[in-house]
Amino acid sequence: MARILHDDEIPIDTDLVRALVDRVMPQYAALPVRRLDSSGSSNALFRVGEHLLVRLPRQPGGSAAILKEARWLPVIGPSLPVGVPEVVAVFEPGGDYPERWSVVRWIDGEHPEVVTPGTPADPRREGLAAELAGVVNALRMAEIPSGAANDPDLRWYRGEPLATMDAMTRQNIDRCRALGDFGFDLDAAERLWDEAMRLPGASDRPPPRWYHGDLAAENLLMRDGSLAAVLDFGGLSIGDPAVDLAVAWEVLDPPAREIFRSELGVDDATWLRGRAWALSITLMIWYYWTTMPQRRSSRIAVGRNVLADAGYLI
Repeated sequence: MARILHDDEIPIDTDLVRALVDRVMPQYAALPVRRLDSSGSSNALFRVGEHLLVRLPRQPGGSAAILKEARWLPVIGPSLPVGVPEVVAVFEPGGDYPERWSVVRWIDGEHPEVVTPGTPADPRREGLAAELAGVVNALRMAEIPSGAANDPDLRWYRGEPLATMDAMTRQNIDRCRALGDFGFDLDAAERLWDEAMRLPGASDRPPPRWYHGDLAAENLLMRDGSLAAVLDFGGLSIGDPAVDLAVAWEVLDPPAREIFRSELGVDDATWLRGRAWALSITLMIWYYWTTMPQRRSSRIAVGRNVLADAGYLI
């Protein structure tokens, strides 16, 4: 068993996946099964042979995201300028596993570097900025079918007005304070959040648009210096797409960040709401503080980038 991330974690190991694959995909019984070191927090990831990836929800109820991705990714994926996972099959609960799970095509690539306030600017990130803007713009402009507009599974908290995160964000600041030696100034973070709650539009609900909801380094793949694919559309939803701006404070240095903003053409208030989303999501890291050290490091970097951008980090 890999490291447990949740109190209600479903036991998943290589033997289970081997048995599941052999039962429902016997043609692949001879292929090796191995767990990825980069398995995410929502799904355990196992490579089958060289060309397939198995995704199994870690918690009860995870079937909903598996089904949502399988239903809507073929609809939205062709609109995007980069690769997306190709869902090969979705399987029903069975054997010793209680949730639906999926098999997708493997996509080669590497995750982009997470920047810090001290990371030197690199002109190559300017290309990444334009490519990310292309993805965000394509999502925003994509048609919303009537079936999507009325689908409750396509509503998520990250598409709600920023002000709906106020109570949770302040609770998370307190939880982060309880950790002791945190990675950035939480008093400054609280002051910046106070400012965010006064932003124009913080309580407003703009016309709904598609958004990814978790554009982060661990869900991006680079190949030959360019953005090759966006992964994990389990959070794909319809609402305020400002949350997708948060990626700018993770993988883009300041000059590249300005290109990203310019390509998107967002106004000041929207841009700052995106920055506030980056901070709010960062402050959720208390939950994975000991169990996901790589994510902890990236989230601390995001928080420091946000504070530096706001003039709170000298």
